[in-house]
Amino acid sequence: MGGNEVDEAVASAVALLRPVVDRDWADTNAGGLDWSCRQTAEHIVTDLVTYAARLAGRTQSPYARLNITLGSVGGLAPAGNEGADTRVNEGILDVITATGALLTAAIRTAPRDARAFHPAPFRSANREGFAAMGIAEVLLHAHDMAEGLGLPYEPPAHLAEFVLTRIFPEVRPGPDRWQTLLWATGRADLPGRARLTGWTWSNNLVLDTDRLRLEGVTPAAAADLSSGAADLSSGGTGGFDWIEDGPFHGTREAAGMLIKSYEAGVHRPEFGMYILVRREDDRAVGGVGFHGAPDEEGKAEVGYDLAEPARGNGYATEALRALAERALARDDVRSLFATIEPSNAPSQAVIARAGFVRVSEELDAEGLQAYELRG
Repeated sequence: MGGNEVDEAVASAVALLRPVVDRDWADTNAGGLDWSCRQTAEHIVTDLVTYAARLAGRTQSPYARLNITLGSVGGLAPAGNEGADTRVNEGILDVITATGALLTAAIRTAPRDARAFHPAPFRSANREGFAAMGIAEVLLHAHDMAEGLGLPYEPPAHLAEFVLTRIFPEVRPGPDRWQTLLWATGRADLPGRARLTGWTWSNNLVLDTDRLRLEGVTPAAAADLSSGAADLSSGGTGGFDWIEDGPFHGTREAAGMLIKSYEAGVHRPEFGMYILVRREDDRAVGGVGFHGAPDEEGKAEVGYDLAEPARGNGYATEALRALAERALARDDVRSLFATIEPSNAPSQAVIARAGFVRVSEELDAEGLQAYELRG
């Protein structure tokens, strides 16, 4: 879920900064930022407590942000010695530790389906998303403060990977996860890649239907779903609570395809994979999604499957209609298509109910029939 990783990120940043509490943080710029190290530390605290409050309260309002100013009983800091007073900087680290613990508690107590507002880019995040954002804020701004204070800093690589595989799904992973995260946030060069001047992270997209939530699958979840599944009989859950006999083979295959796209740097999350979750009981029943981004003609391929106990309830049709409606509303999508075995009557019924029509009676090279839905 990310609670342990938040704890570890906070501990890493505090260990970095503890030996330099006697330095002047108020008059020292934080690396390439326009903020001082003191202001950067306040920003870390603000984000940690805001994320904790949003997730704990399932807040949906874009106005629910807290602005934190660090102070003491006697005021902001001892008069005339704000920046370099050891007690002030030690207190700042204590507050970072405390607000990190608040976020960890919110993550650990939130149910799996909890979501709260965050603007980038789909207007909400789940508990792993808030964990990844919190870790990113702590690690990246600790890096900024370290640059300003002249300190070397490299946090554990698995923390950078946690962030990258959850909120940077379009970033091709590199051999050095920390340097890749620094590059993805405009802070470093990476061989073979242009320096970024603008960036944003991306929480997973969720589409709601009458009975289902279509939850976008992150690279982290896809890796778990496809792990150990060479024979398609094993693998993880992807963090979902599956009904009996789920996930089905097609879902694990699609997760493997997502990982290949991610590793190649061509994955686009809105044209990725979604898990079908029943809203009534938060149980995952199947998968639906795209085989990749649309081609130059605006054509994209779709696929879907259900765990066997969930079949016959119209879930696949409901999910496919929602996915198709959103895709065809985009300017870069003109048509969707699917290929189905001629003997697979249930799948043909699903595709027909979703509005797709058979392209021709001829089979393709793999013996499949093509169906298309145009916008």
